[in-house]
Amino acid sequence: MKKHSIVIAGGGSTFTPGIVLMLLENLDRLPIRQIKFYDNDKERQDIVADACEIIMKEKAPEITFVKTTDPKEAFTDVDFVMAHIRVGKYKMREMDEKIPLKYDVVGQETCGPGGISYGMRSIGGVLEIVDYMEKYSPDAWMLNYSNPAAIVAEATRKLRPKAKVLNICDMPIAIENLMVKILGLKSRKDMTVRYYGLNHFGWWTSILDKEGKDLMPELKAHVKEHGYSVNFDEAGQHVDNSWRDTFKKVKDVYALDPDTLPNTYLKYYFYPQDEVKKADPEYTRANEVMDGREKHVFGECKKIAANQSTEGSTLEIDEHASYIVDLARAIAYNTGERMLLIVENKGAIANFDETAMVEVPCIVGSNGPEPITQGEIPRFQKGLMEQQVAVEKLVVEAWEEGSRQKLWQALTLSRTVPNGHVAKELMEELIAANKTYWPEME
Repeated sequence: MKKHSIVIAGGGSTFTPGIVLMLLENLDRLPIRQIKFYDNDKERQDIVADACEIIMKEKAPEITFVKTTDPKEAFTDVDFVMAHIRVGKYKMREMDEKIPLKYDVVGQETCGPGGISYGMRSIGGVLEIVDYMEKYSPDAWMLNYSNPAAIVAEATRKLRPKAKVLNICDMPIAIENLMVKILGLKSRKDMTVRYYGLNHFGWWTSILDKEGKDLMPELKAHVKEHGYSVNFDEAGQHVDNSWRDTFKKVKDVYALDPDTLPNTYLKYYFYPQDEVKKADPEYTRANEVMDGREKHVFGECKKIAANQSTEGSTLEIDEHASYIVDLARAIAYNTGERMLLIVENKGAIANFDETAMVEVPCIVGSNGPEPITQGEIPRFQKGLMEQQVAVEKLVVEAWEEGSRQKLWQALTLSRTVPNGHVAKELMEELIAANKTYWPEME
């Protein structure tokens, strides 16, 4: 098998060490000759890269390792760009979450005003990486899992329509892993799923095992009582309280449509007041991450660099990120892997906007994804999705045109925002907070 060259864009991310460990664990499935890190924050990237270099020397010394802030060096001679950038880092995520909460509106990094704010920052950064890839390695594919995936996917569709970009999200994978625990299966690959929606906004309509047995009744019975909650300690998963609450809340989301099983993020759209009520406006998820995962990962990286050894390290393989290897293999070796991807609708959902970026199962080969048609969808989901797609498209138009008007419309249209007055006040505060990251808004 051909050995590949990969650049991880967002080399300073707290997720990067777990992804490197995962790639090294899967070298028999996806052989690698070179891994590069690219980030525009040298200091942050150095912390992660210096540790990852030692990890690679110990586990796969034959792989060439490069860390750089130079786009030409990073994007020349690569087969895959794995992108997970966070423009503005956790400090701006904190703003995305805390500013809406001042108005009793959901403060969340990918949903509502926070997601719109983050999207307006991410578009330029992601397009820049697409342009570097096309300039220096025009045959490469970009596997993009930068958030907010829905807005980023719409931006790449509209503004870089010919680019070889695949937009993916790990949330359905994480939920399917919980389903596996509920069902007592070994792997989510023991299930064949049908699913439709938008990113962070979708529903499972069918889940079969490999023999064709319907697994939905057993899952629905569990979800009706417990949501997606399982005994996380027994399952060997370290899950903080905010995620445990999210998995429990699925019970209420499911009740709105017991014919399907929902994505966890729908709670923000169906029960926004509940989320605001239990949020701490002084200490949001961003603070949890900065005090938790960020401190842990950076601390471990610094220890590895100081000891020049991984002995005693508690850095973990990012198991659920193995879908990235599945996707890269599908492209490299034409495997025909069945995967959930965010793709242009083009009839995959028969009674829905052709140009919407929808999340549906696809068969993936060397030419990219072929969406599996889901037929017509019910009025309830269709109405919700049309409203949300309009928000996403307005955000991209607002970014492209520097339009305050369209941004105001997007915020007003979001199910999480109560009215146009609140949307306007929120918008002005978000514009001020994002001055150095957003285009000039007129």
